[in-house]
Amino acid sequence: MPRPVPGAPRSSSAPRPGPARPSPGKAKARRAEAERSPPGRSARGRSASAPAPLRTGATMASIGSFFRRSLRRSGRREAKVDASAAESNPARVPQRPGERSSVYSAGQFFFEYLVVVSLKKTSDGRYEPKIIYQFPKRENLLKGQKEEEERLLQAIPLFCFPDGNNWAPVTEFTSETFSFVLTNVDGSRKIGYCRRLLPSGRGVRLPEVFCIISCLGCFGLFSKILDEVEKRRQISMAVIYPFMQGLRESPFPAPGKSVTIKSFIPESGTELIELTRPVDAHLEHVEFQALLQRLSPHLILPIFASAVLERRLIFLAEELSVLSQCIHAVAALLYPFTWAHTYIPVVPECLLDTVCCPTPFMVGIQMRHLERVLDQPMEEALIVDLCEGKILQAVGDEEEILPIKLQNEMLTSLNRHNNNNNIHTSEQVNTLVSEAFVQFFVRMVGHYPSHIKWSKNGSGTFQERAFCKAITSKTSRKFVKKFVKTNMFALFIEEAEKSRIPQEAYFQQKIAEYHEQKKHRRDS
Repeated sequence: MPRPVPGAPRSSSAPRPGPARPSPGKAKARRAEAERSPPGRSARGRSASAPAPLRTGATMASIGSFFRRSLRRSGRREAKVDASAAESNPARVPQRPGERSSVYSAGQFFFEYLVVVSLKKTSDGRYEPKIIYQFPKRENLLKGQKEEEERLLQAIPLFCFPDGNNWAPVTEFTSETFSFVLTNVDGSRKIGYCRRLLPSGRGVRLPEVFCIISCLGCFGLFSKILDEVEKRRQISMAVIYPFMQGLRESPFPAPGKSVTIKSFIPESGTELIELTRPVDAHLEHVEFQALLQRLSPHLILPIFASAVLERRLIFLAEELSVLSQCIHAVAALLYPFTWAHTYIPVVPECLLDTVCCPTPFMVGIQMRHLERVLDQPMEEALIVDLCEGKILQAVGDEEEILPIKLQNEMLTSLNRHNNNNNIHTSEQVNTLVSEAFVQFFVRMVGHYPSHIKWSKNGSGTFQERAFCKAITSKTSRKFVKKFVKTNMFALFIEEAEKSRIPQEAYFQQKIAEYHEQKKHRRDS
């Protein structure tokens, strides 16, 4: 059965945390700043995870050791697949497991579970995260389904409290929102949307995490749901259940559409809560404003270049919300392609040493662990400091990866955000930023449909050599020759070869608009 194992790459035989997307990919980034602990906890401490009666140490050891084995298996397996594919058919892209599109169908359930994770004191004086509430409780599961659920529920507490277990009760705590992703071997992903807050009451208390597990990637929508959960938590846990029940019985709306939830609150009466999906489905799991607030456009481009070539990226920040928002934003820059390798927006403290693997990854690590990260025997990686807004470590060739002309055009587009007083809403920022990077891919690879040869039985074969030769610019051709060797391009083409009907409608629309503009310029 697939197992929710932190960080294991998709091509391994186990699931791993990643964004709401499939198969292989890479990245790295890092951050440096003075250590700053959240209220009520020390800067150091070791994390634990174990709902149910399992011992914490055993659970962590099991997850950690399986994670390491998965990374090693994945590296060997991918190398073998790439080599054999290249020998047998150099013009054909090797197959990769997992689905590729992150667009979700209307009518699905909003979520699979709501769990509450609380800190419980152990005999040695530390605190262990434990699931104290689960909705719904699933009955009559088959043996395999039950084992899969148990593995999921073991992993969740680790990611709800990734920053260790040396906590102390407090009277004040600023709630924070973040997310994590667990990916199964079949390519399916479960996203954990988390709100860490201090329950109402008198005296000192420990924070707890409300975590919604869903296969749907829509961060803004689930943030609003968590707002409603937090509001009800301040009244009573009992008020949360009917709201979540109503949500579970409601269909997930289509892009641009809304669903209305009726919810009764004591002393307030019945409330109508409207939840709306963004019109552009490919932007519903991203907040580019968070990235632009911490990094200048001239730093975003080398990060994008590293991600496009599937390198190792490490991002550093102290706040969990900053890490998850910024890493989701970087992954979203790759649209219509998807980050496919190890992807962990917030690496649990107990797994820090496991991310220094030879395969591509994109991970977020809290700033307090910077020295420990630098001490790891790590291969070349791009390390980004989100606190100071700078790159701490680079391979050195990042500014030479992208064609210089297109780099300048993207910089101009991104700087327009800083200079345009008419851009105020997050939706406007998302559109502006996305447009700059989508246009880059339109210019670089938008001619790919012309280089898929279709057989009589309806299957397509991508003609890689002709595709690259069709690019007249030497600098652009140099970049594309590298890009076509990435897993994200392989997955994209694999989907394109299956059907003459294009997969990413928005991207196809932009390709058509670009060709129409070129034709208009030629005719005028």
